Amino acid sequence: MLLREIINSIESVAPRSAQEEWDNSGMQVGDTGRDIQSVLLTTDVTTDVVNEAIELGCQLIISHHPLLFHGLKQVCGQTPQARIVEMAIKHDIAIYSAHTNLDSVPGGINTKLAEKIGVTDYRLLVTGENKQTGLGVIGQLPKPVNYLDFIGHIRDILECTYVRYTRPQKEQVHTVALCGGSGAEFIEEAIAQGADVYITADCKYHEFQDADGRIGLIDIDHWISERHAREIFRDILKPLDLNVLISKKDKTPIQLWQEQKN
Repeated sequence: MLLREIINSIESVAPRSAQEEWDNSGMQVGDTGRDIQSVLLTTDVTTDVVNEAIELGCQLIISHHPLLFHGLKQVCGQTPQARIVEMAIKHDIAIYSAHTNLDSVPGGINTKLAEKIGVTDYRLLVTGENKQTGLGVIGQLPKPVNYLDFIGHIRDILECTYVRYTRPQKEQVHTVALCGGSGAEFIEEAIAQGADVYITADCKYHEFQDADGRIGLIDIDHWISERHAREIFRDILKPLDLNVLISKKDKTPIQLWQEQKN
């Protein structure tokens, strides 16, 4: 199957026109006219993931996070991105990414995250210009639950490596807002729309401070909040005649210190 046909399938769900202005979704490396038999799905494009693609004989890597956000002035192995580009070209591996366009569409990152957590009757938290796409969602739990019990549910269902949180305004959680990835900019919007909790990643100290006692701000690992992009890609590509694999080398770069017990 031609790479451009695969791209058309993805962009029929997540058109590049839906991405944020600063984003760089789309082709990262390669020729859209080449033939593809095997695809590796990942959240991030790392050297480990590219080596995995080489070992598995995949001609294409599809990622959520773009490999390239800024132009490369040199491709001579001086940066991780340049080394990955060199590896991909050397081994004839194409790389394609769908980032904020996959975040903002129905059935994308945020709606999938809401469904995993058990949020129903959800709508967009922040709408785009056409009102059909936007970032974040807000919805309801089937019934109110205790705040700390809800945090435990989040930890278990998403298999979180860590959870950071603030004191909530209310101990019962019913209305839930969320945004996969770095969504701290929408905390005030979540409060304005009556959310009891807001789930996102990469929050800073003063954002926790400002939210404390006003909303249950729940901060989880960025990769954890978006790794289900791979499932979305897999479902989009399922009707196609392709060997589709989910990377086993794709993982969060964040490690937590744990005392070794004898």
